[in-house]
Amino acid sequence: MDLETGKFYHLYNRSNNKELLFRNEENYRYFLRKFKARFKDYLLVYAYCLMPTHFHFLIKIETENIDDLRTHIGIQLSAYTKAINKAFDRNGSLFQQHTKAKLIDKQSYLLTLISYIHQNPIRSKLVDKLEAWPYSSYLDLAGYRNGTLVNRSIIEENFSTVEDFRDFSNQTIQNIPEKHLV
Repeated sequence: MDLETGKFYHLYNRSNNKELLFRNEENYRYFLRKFKARFKDYLLVYAYCLMPTHFHFLIKIETENIDDLRTHIGIQLSAYTKAINKAFDRNGSLFQQHTKAKLIDKQSYLLTLISYIHQNPIRSKLVDKLEAWPYSSYLDLAGYRNGTLVNRSIIEENFSTVEDFRDFSNQTIQNIPEKHLV
């Protein structure tokens, strides 16, 4: 995984065989607590969405120690897998082998990616509206919740008000092609 200090990335991974990564509310919360604690000195989080079988993060690398960051990504997933294996009496790998980190080299794409990340629960037909999914940063960025994981600067720099961000997000949903809603 190629990573560079000061760059934005779409970080994501999914479960093996479409197995549930998150089986209950505490699983989601545990993953986010550990993520926040593990990466606070390495990166900034601008958006996230935890789905039953995968996760997405929009991050900016803050550390110069890329090797440590890569190691911590592996530790995060390994430690979570161990916790799930113990809690649910299972064995083996939970995540696909390689976590992806797609470089986001165009500033203009950041807002589109934030919308894409937040729309996952709607595209998967888990909820009908963005604010109904509790395991994404939409609630924080749209002013419904005051979480501390997400950096709000991109939203503050690009929208006059929280309502403008909400309108943008909801307008973007209306433009999702039907093929992506299946």
